[in-house]
Amino acid sequence: MAIQNNNQSRSRIILGIFVVVFIVIVAQLLNLQLFSPKYRLQAENNAIFRKVVYPDRGIIYDRKGKAILDNMINYDLVVTPSEARKGVDTMTLCTILGIDTAEYRKRIITAIVKNGRYKSSTFEPLLTPELLARLNENIYRFPGFELQERPVRTYPYNVGANFLGRLGEVSSKFLKSHPDEGYQSGDYIGIAGLESSYEKVLMGQRGVQRFMRDNRARIQGPYENGDFDTVAIAGRNLYSSIDISVQALGEKMFQGKIGAAVAINPKTGGIIAMVTAPSYNPNDLSPSEYRKHIGFLILDTSRPMYNRAIAGMYPPGSTYKPIGALIALDEGVITPSYGYDCRGAYYACGKKVRCDESWAGHAADLKLAIANSCNSYFCNVFRMTVDNPKYGSPRKGYARWRTYMHGFGLGTTLGVDIPGEKGGNVPDTTEYNHDYGNRWVSCNMMTMGIGQDRMLLTPLQSANEACIIANKGWYYTPHFIDSIESQTEADTTYLARYKVKHQHLHISDADYLAVQAGMEDVTEVGTASNVKIPGIKYAAKTGTAQVPNLKNLAVFIAYAPADNPKIAIAVYVENAGYGSTWAAPIAAHMMEKYLNDTLTAETQADVDRLAKINLFPHQIFDWRRKQDSARAQRMREEARKQDSSATAKTENTKAVKTAKGETRKGNPPVSTFKSDWLSAILPDWTWGVKKDKMVKR
Repeated sequence: MAIQNNNQSRSRIILGIFVVVFIVIVAQLLNLQLFSPKYRLQAENNAIFRKVVYPDRGIIYDRKGKAILDNMINYDLVVTPSEARKGVDTMTLCTILGIDTAEYRKRIITAIVKNGRYKSSTFEPLLTPELLARLNENIYRFPGFELQERPVRTYPYNVGANFLGRLGEVSSKFLKSHPDEGYQSGDYIGIAGLESSYEKVLMGQRGVQRFMRDNRARIQGPYENGDFDTVAIAGRNLYSSIDISVQALGEKMFQGKIGAAVAINPKTGGIIAMVTAPSYNPNDLSPSEYRKHIGFLILDTSRPMYNRAIAGMYPPGSTYKPIGALIALDEGVITPSYGYDCRGAYYACGKKVRCDESWAGHAADLKLAIANSCNSYFCNVFRMTVDNPKYGSPRKGYARWRTYMHGFGLGTTLGVDIPGEKGGNVPDTTEYNHDYGNRWVSCNMMTMGIGQDRMLLTPLQSANEACIIANKGWYYTPHFIDSIESQTEADTTYLARYKVKHQHLHISDADYLAVQAGMEDVTEVGTASNVKIPGIKYAAKTGTAQVPNLKNLAVFIAYAPADNPKIAIAVYVENAGYGSTWAAPIAAHMMEKYLNDTLTAETQADVDRLAKINLFPHQIFDWRRKQDSARAQRMREEARKQDSSATAKTENTKAVKTAKGETRKGNPPVSTFKSDWLSAILPDWTWGVKKDKMVKR
């Protein structure tokens, strides 16, 4: 009886095991066929070809409706790894692309890692026309590979590289941190300039087309009559304040020079031109040309990819003096009639500060002091501002002066709509406490009154300074984009801040008029009287700042017309000399082009003259000359290699023909040529002479 019970127990246990195994098998079958995405995805990809349709990115227009950044159609070679396992003529593909089989395998593995075996990935991006033609002729040899359209950027005017920005392939780090923003591996994204700032507006939305395939992967037609396709939505266009003709003119005059120029419409804050020099042709960093040019641009000691207009920090020199005058007037330490008896230098602090003018009366009042740019006058005015008795100490007086500077947008970022802006430097009292303890006085920093010492501004800030003076105290944040196509409420996050009128200081119109009168005299009888705009009266201030180990920095700010300002501008030219000699003509010609929409013959001749002058420091000139020599040498070596390759190819062709001829005559087959190149590709295999096929070593 006990034995019978034991047998029944064993039977139940065995039956239970069979039931459990059966349930597990059925559950797994259900999971694989109904719930598991793996095999469903494989089956779907075997039967359906999914083609991504990339949308056109939005176009950027200048103020006259000219497209300054446009689209053109290019092609990528894409691969679906699961379909490229058999039948691919690898040697022909590698020859066309100029790669070896090791690189081929590496790209296939990369594609699998990025998107898996059953999704397409970019194998060779942005094909040149020659490469596209060769691949198109031979694409039937490469199952699993497809040619896919992709809109790419083109820059019709070849200018504005540093503010337009560029596209680059989206990084894996970005994809991980932005999983829900619609990007996938192989997509391109704005990574600098306006392309980056307005990426969400410009990018558009990808579409997908699905096609049925037969068991040989041949396209049979749309899947479900296209009911599951999604339409690509083009990005929206941007309308900017840029005047592309003024931009091109500025870049032409800055050839062979280092510096920057920024022109702004003072009534709106819209940026008319932003020149940074040296620069580069934006087409050189389009994705198809990137590898060819990026190395030289990064290594170039003149830093062509550095936007000096918003990130270059310079001593403003005498272009600061109108601001110093306005602060002193508002504080009540001077009046427009205040004068200083300058005889060619300032000696009051025991350190000589030289003036360019020494004739008596050149600083008899504020108007003359601005027109003749008297250093003594403005050193003394700055000291009077800091030592103002109502504050009780130089520290408090300096802190009050610094508050004014921030009110003018100096020493802080303005908020322009491209990345990379710096705020310059208006030092606080801690810097002087560190250097002089608690015993410093206004004499320790008196050259701040002439835009030197530790004061640093960006060209953008200087142009905005000219806007504030032209507007008698107010400004809009400088920006490029005025409006967006089909603007929505959500777009207010981009543009609302550029509609806010800033008036942080409440300096009287009378004080501004006094300073404006002096700046108008700069162009009539003062330091820039030799620089004219035909038929237009304008106001300006010249500046010349000392820079260690180089020639002086030439600076110029201006606005025009004087009675109804429509353009304000700042120009900085490094290693140049006087502002009136180098920076002023560039500014005047750009303003003439903007206001008159043309240049006189005399102005055009001067533009050509300026464009030919090279003011590069000799160190950069020497480096570029060496790079040009090295590049020429590399080109000669590549030409020799191509000649050698062509000769070797001809000889190999002759050898093959000879081998075939000998075989036909009954001689033993010669397989040396096949053995050499096939063994190089597949080192674990060799060519079998007798069977005339590859065999394992």
